[in-house]
Amino acid sequence: MFFRKIALAGAFALMGSTAMAACAFQNEVPVKSLSAGFEAWKAVTDAMAECGNFSAELDQEFKTKQPEAFAARPSLYQIGGVANETIVPLVNAGTIRPLDDLVAKYGQNLQPGQLIKIDGQTMAIAMMVNTQHLMYRKDILDELGIAVPTTYDELLAAAEQIKASGKVEYPLGGTYKAGWNLAQDFVNMFMGSGQPLVNDDGTANVNNETGVTTLEMMKALSAYMDPEFLGADSTVVQQQFQQGRIAMANFWASRGSAMDDPAESQVVGKVAGAPTPSIVDGGAPATTLWWDGIVIARNISDEEADAAFRVAMEGLDSEMVAANNDDAVWLIQGYQPGAMAQAAIATASTNPPPVSYPSTTAQGLMHGAIGSQAAAFFTGDKSAEDTLAAIEAEYATAAAEAGIVN
Repeated sequence: MFFRKIALAGAFALMGSTAMAACAFQNEVPVKSLSAGFEAWKAVTDAMAECGNFSAELDQEFKTKQPEAFAARPSLYQIGGVANETIVPLVNAGTIRPLDDLVAKYGQNLQPGQLIKIDGQTMAIAMMVNTQHLMYRKDILDELGIAVPTTYDELLAAAEQIKASGKVEYPLGGTYKAGWNLAQDFVNMFMGSGQPLVNDDGTANVNNETGVTTLEMMKALSAYMDPEFLGADSTVVQQQFQQGRIAMANFWASRGSAMDDPAESQVVGKVAGAPTPSIVDGGAPATTLWWDGIVIARNISDEEADAAFRVAMEGLDSEMVAANNDDAVWLIQGYQPGAMAQAAIATASTNPPPVSYPSTTAQGLMHGAIGSQAAAFFTGDKSAEDTLAAIEAEYATAAAEAGIVN
């Protein structure tokens, strides 16, 4: 199933001013949401809570919990936080509802680019765009006379210089946690070569020279990371930056504001951003573009759906953005791009640009297979070729069960 792509580079230009009250109504219907737990979702759900009778579950494992929770009758949550990839199982299971009637009633302040349409129906409301781009300690690079890397070969050379200087514990950080995170870094680098992970006929396309090169580059980078890199997710890398333990990482734009939070960061004002390095000089940034937004459960009453959507719109208004401007690259009226967001904008606006993460069932199955099998290469249990063969074998089984290939 293929989803409409958002014109992300154009979406960054969304600015304006629309004054709105703290909450335009008093909600009388109990509403619950399940979403990821990063700062942008905390800001949005805090704003939703101003309407009353609302509770939010912020959980980085939301994507594994949502399918079963939304399939329950009634659904265990009225609102779900989703992204390109995580909406796919909910759509395929038919557990979220079309939103066009609710948009007509309550979505007057939405931008056209926020409406995520599938087969002509609005199925989600995007609130922000996200990407992984290069974050680096500007003070360290300046002191060592290192130019901001634009390719991964330059990144490795910079890491070697930083290691020799002894200025930080580890030159690099990486979201290499075995499973989804490690797979995402593989996806970024592989697709940065210009090749798809899945062919047009649904067959796998990873057991090749590009796949080997991707694994080998990722392993070369890991040599400059904490030896426990297979346990490092976004929260771990964020803390490594904040504690001054690392100097560079290809990291989520949505985490950028945390670097300048004086309550938890020791590197306030020292972390800068730049476009993601490319695999080859002049190539596209080796990253993918994402959106995050909300969906409404199907297995709830129309009254609950109505209340949930109204609450969601209060969480996605310009007042919330004004109070949390630097927590995300928002698609909401009133957003003013901050310093760290400029790196995300620059990444999305390069020529050639990075690809949008493919919102397809096949891509989800491939991502899962990579996450299941790739760690064996980094632990030394399998060669690159054997690892890629195992990925393709797992994908082939899952794709056949899903009816993607025969």
